[in-house]
Amino acid sequence: MSIVIHHNPDCGTSRNVLEMIRASGEEPVVIEYLKTGWTRPQLLALFAGAGLTPREALRVSKSPAEELGLTDPSVDDETILAAMLEHPVLVNRPIVVTEKGIRLCRPSETVLEILPAPLAGTFVKEDGEVVTATGGGS
Repeated sequence: MSIVIHHNPDCGTSRNVLEMIRASGEEPVVIEYLKTGWTRPQLLALFAGAGLTPREALRVSKSPAEELGLTDPSVDDETILAAMLEHPVLVNRPIVVTEKGIRLCRPSETVLEILPAPLAGTFVKEDGEVVTATGGGS
């Protein structure tokens, strides 16, 4: 099974996760979900696999979530899911799928839990933070 990353190239966390995957010796399938959009079955499968509800996967920062009224606690998951289908940016990223599981990789080190092979040594994130093969930042 190949690794799949649902990626936004404009996001530093997403870029870091992509590079961590590559640093582990894998070349993932990169899906730029802002271009491709989502399907309902796809999101439901990703959320179920990651143990997330649509609300937990909702991107609030730098998205139209608040202006669409989605941050109100009374809004149900079905409404949030429908909005995510219409506005792909509402899904937090990156979401990574490997043979070891599915994770919303925020923080980026979360990807280390599901990589088939560990990082070789350390990885330096865009902000200069060093991540070790065991997942700890410094």
